[in-house]
Amino acid sequence: ILLLIRNPKDVATSYYHFSNGVATVPSYESWDDFFTDFMAKKTAWGCYLEYLFEWNKYADKENIMTITYEEVKENPALSVKNIATFFGIPLTEEQLQLVVERSSFQSMKKNSDKTHGSFGNILFRKGGVSDWKNLFTEDQSKKMDKAFEEHIAGTKLGKKLKYDLYCKA
Repeated sequence: ILLLIRNPKDVATSYYHFSNGVATVPSYESWDDFFTDFMAKKTAWGCYLEYLFEWNKYADKENIMTITYEEVKENPALSVKNIATFFGIPLTEEQLQLVVERSSFQSMKKNSDKTHGSFGNILFRKGGVSDWKNLFTEDQSKKMDKAFEEHIAGTKLGKKLKYDLYCKA
């Protein structure tokens, strides 16, 4: 099992834009309204911090590899190599580079009409790290920091997220 996790602030940001782009998911008049529901665990699919907490129970199992979105963005080639090794898939250098190129956000976004139809424009928005800084107020950031500290910071997955590096203003 490959478990890809992402910093909670970027998850909230991405989910906000996603929810406002999909007709079957409740949309929000404002970021503030969404943030209130997100923190109160009133969004579809539940609470991301609880999701991480539940997965943390399995983080040490040998059949689970956890990787962060931020790691993949920072070093795609190493990430692909580690994933292939985990699954026992030998890759030549040429194959590795091909996977890195085809699985890049830019490549997936460019091909999203073919792979996901009109839904692709909703799924592939920016693909960056730290976009939360464009939405979160200082107070909202502190609320998320507090929730993170209370629920997940001391766990293996919490430490893997490198919260101080990617989530602090």
